[in-house]
Amino acid sequence: MPDSTAIWPQEGERIAKTLARAGVCSRRDAERLIEDGRVTVNGKKLDTAAFKVTQKDVIKVDGKKIEAADRTRMWRYHKPQGLVTTHRDPQDRPTVFDHLPEDLPRVISVGRLDLNSEGLLLLTNDGEVARALELPATGWVRRYRVRAFGRVTQEQLDELQDGIEVDGVRYGSIHAKLEQGERANVWIAVSLTEGKNREVRRVFEAIGLKVNRLIRIGYGPFQLGNLEDGKVEEISPRILKEQLGGMLKKLSHTDEKSAAKPSKDRAKKAKPPRARSSKSAPGKSAPGKKGPVKDAKTPMRVGTPTKRRVR
Repeated sequence: MPDSTAIWPQEGERIAKTLARAGVCSRRDAERLIEDGRVTVNGKKLDTAAFKVTQKDVIKVDGKKIEAADRTRMWRYHKPQGLVTTHRDPQDRPTVFDHLPEDLPRVISVGRLDLNSEGLLLLTNDGEVARALELPATGWVRRYRVRAFGRVTQEQLDELQDGIEVDGVRYGSIHAKLEQGERANVWIAVSLTEGKNREVRRVFEAIGLKVNRLIRIGYGPFQLGNLEDGKVEEISPRILKEQLGGMLKKLSHTDEKSAAKPSKDRAKKAKPPRARSSKSAPGKSAPGKKGPVKDAKTPMRVGTPTKRRVR
């Protein structure tokens, strides 16, 4: 276990960020917990997410003490059908977190898979990392194998690369490749970067297909591979550093002082950093390329060629 003092800024950090890094929830959800009066620090109920805490403070959520954040860790989980990706379900359906091993620390998911979807679900103990990886701007491609009822041509699927609007919602580019047919069903390899709620199902329904099986086989450089249904496997620290090193460094060195300043003050000092970053842009890693998915064993190449793909 690393020394927890090493990851605490000397001046403290905002409570919402602390809860996120401790794997309690995302920073946005932490703000909701505070608004609902469910968070206390040293026995006093908080009413603002701007409150700063240090390693000496006793933080509790719903009366349970929150321990200091550990190093960032991540797991691959093969989610089976029939589980919802939420900590609390109002309909009392079985959840992913109810079926995780007891020795797993508190974790949250990177994105979600709906009740009837299966396959790769990334889990992490760091809410800041989870939030960053969910953003389309990260450029990480989500890859799926989809079985659908109906008939479709490759030409129709190619049109999805230009995006499509369904019931007033605009979906971005989707790369889909027709693989094979089973009587009235077809198998399609799909890759996308947005990952909106039920995106694949809704888009396919709009072109006359009804999805009856959806398997996520990849999320960025991480692959489902041969991970068995319902099993969890931790990603090694070395691999995690290779894939997320720059992101982890950026998140861990966030300037809390600048974040606490008034928005006008931040706006005045924003121009110099932007000018400098534009010069260094060519040296940054390129986002994941878009393209069709071949299959679970030979996934599409994603990310920079120097990074290992993780099974």
